[in-house]
Amino acid sequence: MTAKFFHTDDRLQKKLSQVLDLTWARFPNLAQNQIAVTWLTYAPPYSVNTGGALSPEEFWKQQPQGASYRGVELIYPASVVKLFYLVAIHEWLERGMTQTSLELERAVKDMIVDSSNDATGYVMDVLTGTTSGPEIPAGPFETWKHQRNLVNRYLQSLHWPELTTINANQKTWCDGPYGRERAFLGDGYENRNMLTTEASARLLHSIVGGVAVNAQRSQNMMTLMKRDLDPKVLAADPENQVTGFLGAGVPVATQVWSKAGLTSKVRHDAAYIEAEGSHPYLLVVFTEGTEHSTNEEILPFVSAQILELMKV
Repeated sequence: MTAKFFHTDDRLQKKLSQVLDLTWARFPNLAQNQIAVTWLTYAPPYSVNTGGALSPEEFWKQQPQGASYRGVELIYPASVVKLFYLVAIHEWLERGMTQTSLELERAVKDMIVDSSNDATGYVMDVLTGTTSGPEIPAGPFETWKHQRNLVNRYLQSLHWPELTTINANQKTWCDGPYGRERAFLGDGYENRNMLTTEASARLLHSIVGGVAVNAQRSQNMMTLMKRDLDPKVLAADPENQVTGFLGAGVPVATQVWSKAGLTSKVRHDAAYIEAEGSHPYLLVVFTEGTEHSTNEEILPFVSAQILELMKV
């Protein structure tokens, strides 16, 4: 079995099982195969959110303690995939594969801060040199598909075992794809985006560790992911990525960096959390099922239970 980027800790694994038992008792209609969780804990001296104090080589030697439940199950990620596109666009910019512009900066910001699907589509166009539109003949379509897999090829080039089975080559939609985009998904949507909680956790871990592309770009990503838990701010923005997600399960004074995902069939969140009186930790929770996607209590409940376990 390939070693994980975190050290699976038996004590944490037992605690995660207890959290899940509490969750299933509280939400009995949530099936055991409708939730996946990966949880990382950080002990002093902290190797994350340091502004990139460690080199990538040193950082990856610092294996955090962690636990996972169904962490390698492929699940439709909704907007959590936007974190992968965020890292990719910073890689492209760093390499000079594309140039920054006011429009690109606006799109990247809106993709993460507001989870805009329109902005994400634009970022994907820049990343891959493709555009949406009507169906095209087979030959040009093969070229188009090859281009659209640029992000996948980049992710595979990182040689992270957690990324071996994932797929990140689709735009995100409000009403759904048409034309060549629909054809690219496949008749049975077999080419849709798919992630695991462990793949998402490793990507987020690299960002907060300051080694996603480089320290400065990681910090730029963190800035976009920072969530304001002020109730007045949340009330003014119904789609705030906190209400109904992991940030809703912690005190207002807590610092949360996150990216949520929501459709009519899934509700997910990936968050790095620093709470007063607790060690920092990273938590990724995916839930599936039409009934549960509208339930704004499950993720905050799990988050609150994990926070309780993280208190010093």
